[in-house]
Amino acid sequence: MQPTPATDAQPAHATPDQALLQHVWALIDEKKNIFCDLSDRIWETPEVNYTEFKSSQAHLQLLKQQGFRVTEGLADLPTAMMGEAGEGGPVIAILGEYDALPGLSQQADIAEPVALQAGANGHGCGHNMLGSAALLAATAVKDYLAANGLPGRVRYYGCPAEEGGSAKGFMVRAGVFADVDVALCWHPGAFNCVMDANSLACNEINYHFHGRAAHASSTPHLGRSALDAVELMNVGINYLREHMPSSARIHYAITDSGGFSPNVVQAHATVRYLVRTRTLPELLSLLKRVDNVAAGAALMTETTMQRHILSGDANLIGNRVLETLMQSHLEQLGGPGFNDADYAYAARFQQTMNQEEIGSAYQRVGLPAKQGEMLCDYVLPLDRPESSMLGSTDVGSVSWVVPTVQARIATYTIGTPGHSWQLVAQGKSSLAHKGLIHAAKLMASTTMDLFTQPELIAQAKAEHASKLAATPFINPIPDDVQPPFPGSH
Repeated sequence: MQPTPATDAQPAHATPDQALLQHVWALIDEKKNIFCDLSDRIWETPEVNYTEFKSSQAHLQLLKQQGFRVTEGLADLPTAMMGEAGEGGPVIAILGEYDALPGLSQQADIAEPVALQAGANGHGCGHNMLGSAALLAATAVKDYLAANGLPGRVRYYGCPAEEGGSAKGFMVRAGVFADVDVALCWHPGAFNCVMDANSLACNEINYHFHGRAAHASSTPHLGRSALDAVELMNVGINYLREHMPSSARIHYAITDSGGFSPNVVQAHATVRYLVRTRTLPELLSLLKRVDNVAAGAALMTETTMQRHILSGDANLIGNRVLETLMQSHLEQLGGPGFNDADYAYAARFQQTMNQEEIGSAYQRVGLPAKQGEMLCDYVLPLDRPESSMLGSTDVGSVSWVVPTVQARIATYTIGTPGHSWQLVAQGKSSLAHKGLIHAAKLMASTTMDLFTQPELIAQAKAEHASKLAATPFINPIPDDVQPPFPGSH
């Protein structure tokens, strides 16, 4: 059942030091149970963006227990934090997340949709594992630096609200990464690979329309319908789709329809738009066109319009130096080491997925679909065909100010849709635990190579500066925009 490892990509530098790898991996194995328990506890208390109070406290307490110097409320975000260890030398950041998604409550290990609590939250993107593995990696690096008397500072950044809140963009704006030399991150997935730097820049914007109420039957001529303005804006945007770049995406949701009575002309209505493009310059250009459509809808209905940016992400900036380094460490690790029980577990869940979902999983990593493959226990090559299936991440904003590299590590069955009950159900499984431990080993050993080979940091910074020379960073979150805390806007 287990495929042959793929080894097409060759590292451009020396093979990682084996003694260092074994020592770092052993440090992770010593404490892995503590952090698997952390992941399970975060899974059990799923909290959506900017409400991760229990989840952030659990990470905060463990940072303190492990001896980090802790900064709470980072960037004035109540559920953000930073833990630092070490002295002098370079500063390497390992990024963690712990926010969940609304409406995805699901019982663990059950291969059918059974909510723990109807309508409640669930970890449908695996961020319970993401933060736990990042903190485990940072802890192992801290312990290695201390045991060997090496200079260098490792930081764990607890980053809330990746799902729709763009917290890292606010953190970038506050300058919390200003002295960081390199940033590392990972994400749970179906495959083991260094992530390609493909994502979409985006802004999430509320368009508020204000009109005049009136009796819809006796005096309709006195009314100015804000709901009409919302509907006309949506029609205009749907016509715009034909005339925008094919890689761009525009989504919307009516968040305020103005009331429930059809016999009243709606005096207020709001539509929320999410606009995505390949690059920040493309985003700024397309946003102007969306704004023009909104202004036209207001003009046609004699209403007024107010535009309010909620959040935004930059597109990812890749770094070949760091990607090649991380690939060499991933090839040293191999796969997570799934066993027969894991394959049997995965088979139950894959039976709930159709062929389109399974094929889509391969498309996302630029590979042709394989029949009968349930788990990835091998390493994908670094150079793969580019995927056309793109999302957005606030890690993109970090990548514009710090050389950044990310991995995907297998933690669930191939074909599992993102943001699904199936993903939530597998979040406390052996697959999840093996994957998060594997991710921690990858990030920790890659980090230690950077500390012991500072010339790699210099090369990564030079590449980063070269890529930004033609297009300076413009944060998609303007200075006057506040984080979209629950109940705001």
